[in-house]
Amino acid sequence: MAADWLRNKGFNILHTNWRYSYYEIDIIADDGETLHFIEVKTRTTQLFGDPEDDVTDKKINDLMTAAEEYMERNPIPHAADTIPQVQYDVLCVTLIDDNEPEYYFVEDVYLY
Repeated sequence: MAADWLRNKGFNILHTNWRYSYYEIDIIADDGETLHFIEVKTRTTQLFGDPEDDVTDKKINDLMTAAEEYMERNPIPHAADTIPQVQYDVLCVTLIDDNEPEYYFVEDVYLY
């Protein structure tokens, strides 16, 4: 469902559930300019908050660790004088009862 939503937004899905050791990247996609490493969080109730509330510093660090390994194994083609664009994102999906799914896309997540 998340991959379909991203495709409808113009993303090219490269991998889903890509694994390295005990790390996992839910979706790896590109939009023609940027390589996106996407964590997907889903909630079926709001009793415990919004899906994005579940994204911890550790989870983002794990996502970045797995992304580094992915890029080591799959170098991004780019001109010699440019740095390839890489972005870490979170796609939040809320599925409550028979309502239409709600999507909230948090782009370019950084840790400070």
